[in-house]
Amino acid sequence: MTLSHSLSRRGFLTGAAALAGAAALPRTGRAASPVGLTLAPVQSQLLPPPRPGTPVWSFGGTVPGQALRYRRGARLSVRAENRLDQPSTIHWHGLRVPNSMDGVAHLTQSPIPPGGDFDYAFDLPDSGTYWYHPHMGGAEQVGRGLAGALIVEEDAPIRVDRDLVWMIQDWRLDAKGQIDPDFDTPHDAMHGGRIGNLVTLNGQAGDRVEIAPNERLRLRLINAATARVVALDFGALSPVIVALDGQPVTPHAPDDGVVLIGPGMRADIVLDGTGAPGSTQPVRDVFYDSMTYDLVTLVHGDTPVRATAPDWDMALAPNPLSEPDLEAAQRHEVIFNGGMMGQMMMGDAAPEMIEQMRAGKMWFVNGRASAGHDGPALIEAPLGTSQVLALENRTGWWHPIHLHGHVFRILTRDGQPTARREWRDTVLMAPQERVEIAFKADNPGNWMLHCHVLAHQAAGMAALIRVSDAA
Repeated sequence: MTLSHSLSRRGFLTGAAALAGAAALPRTGRAASPVGLTLAPVQSQLLPPPRPGTPVWSFGGTVPGQALRYRRGARLSVRAENRLDQPSTIHWHGLRVPNSMDGVAHLTQSPIPPGGDFDYAFDLPDSGTYWYHPHMGGAEQVGRGLAGALIVEEDAPIRVDRDLVWMIQDWRLDAKGQIDPDFDTPHDAMHGGRIGNLVTLNGQAGDRVEIAPNERLRLRLINAATARVVALDFGALSPVIVALDGQPVTPHAPDDGVVLIGPGMRADIVLDGTGAPGSTQPVRDVFYDSMTYDLVTLVHGDTPVRATAPDWDMALAPNPLSEPDLEAAQRHEVIFNGGMMGQMMMGDAAPEMIEQMRAGKMWFVNGRASAGHDGPALIEAPLGTSQVLALENRTGWWHPIHLHGHVFRILTRDGQPTARREWRDTVLMAPQERVEIAFKADNPGNWMLHCHVLAHQAAGMAALIRVSDAA
């Protein structure tokens, strides 16, 4: 697959599939006893009737999984009940949780066995759009449907007419509409990961969503695919990004006119229905070259909700995050190698990489392939210290790099300061791109740093950052 440069240097690759609608999340209040969240097989009507239903795996019996919604400062309490035929966990993606609650199999907890359960409980210090999924099994468990939204509401949310969650999931189905069971193939792992042939939005394909003229929506976009990057083009409508990965950002139009979201990443946008009554506007994914598709069609109703689009404030209050001290920060070079069309690590690391490749590993962090729960730490960070990581992508593929337990500021891209120095928990790196990030190591424990193309992670693109509990 060749990179397209029609939009920018990080040119958009574009891809195929059928697609989906939108629904508001139900509210879940703070409960005295744990909320039950069952991992189990179910049938889901991914393809429109009369096509048969598809056996999938689900949290709470629905696709996407049971939605959880809390207020900032509340305590999440969930009992995970595993009714699958294999072990699993729940990772709370983007949330700053205690290490024992992070849900990484063999690192922060033992896997939950079939028939077993596990209690997750922690406070929610940050508002924003998050999600949850298993952290074991490579691409299979997420690829079979295990993903759900977790929304932490602000103390003073921005004013909108509707607050909607759009969870994007990517499926690889066979001719009978069943999930292709061949996960983590060498071809997928060496290239861009397991890209499917069907995309759903909130579990539906090919939907149309009505929007009233001059209605204001808050759309919480979550990319729960195992590998697919999306770049959403809203056509004549003008989305405004107000948060990235749950963290507020200065409201702004998206770069290149599209909302770019890698696997694991989120974007909150404000969208006004500025089309004429009765008009339609497709929302098109334009990332994979020559394979664009319409994710959803917005249909303007006949009756405006007001005479003109509202001028309400879009700025969200920041979360209580610790600023890294760049002057005193410890600095690290982190180099990602491997895959097809990638550069080999040179010097002393080259022989070890070759041996690991003979053992079936395909991706490397500073010359070492890891499952993310084994081997020495990539970085030893005393508690309270500031860390700057110079990430370098020496591969021919895009990588969404995710850090557990912390959020970080993006300082530079290819040596140029970023416009907003946004906070994120996942950074999407283009082929051959160099990105500097900074964070305060204020959450003790062993934390994963890994690619969220899950076939890449399973094939070695993962490492540990150890934050000691004594400075």
